[in-house]
Amino acid sequence: MIRHVIDRITNELTDTFNEIFHWFESDTTLLNYKPAGGGWSVIQILEHISLTNHYLLILIHKGAVKALEKAKNSNFSSELENYDLDWYKLKAIGEHQSFEWNRPVHMEPTGLLSLQEIRRRLDMQLSECLSLLNQLSNGEGVLYKTTMTVNNLDKIDVYHYIYFLVQHAKRHLMQMEKLKNNLS
Repeated sequence: MIRHVIDRITNELTDTFNEIFHWFESDTTLLNYKPAGGGWSVIQILEHISLTNHYLLILIHKGAVKALEKAKNSNFSSELENYDLDWYKLKAIGEHQSFEWNRPVHMEPTGLLSLQEIRRRLDMQLSECLSLLNQLSNGEGVLYKTTMTVNNLDKIDVYHYIYFLVQHAKRHLMQMEKLKNNLS
């Protein structure tokens, strides 16, 4: 079961980042377009995704280290027998405007990063996520949980955190698609 969970996260992570990377090929008009009623441009959304990933990956990395340490001293096979990720609970994170959330200021786009720098950061973040999933390939990620306040998710394990990162990116893919449709 854990192999299925890790494979699904890996596939969705890769597919989602590939969709994000496609947006870097957009023309300047679309990249800079802001809706008349306010909101972020595609460039700002891409920067926000990279900023949010940065902070999530700090937590994910810490959790992974702690989970791997715990795994050295425990037999956790019983915890893996019926393990499945709560896919439905995290689905709302991937839907634009599905819940109210006031993001921290440090996750607001600054406009100081070039498009190339944002792309470079996202490339590195994808690699880091894939590396962490590889390091946690035997189910170790279930051994450490920490609180996630977004949408009242409560305590979630490392795999849930990585999937949260994926869903957050999907949320903003929807937002960028809406911008594209508004511009058309």
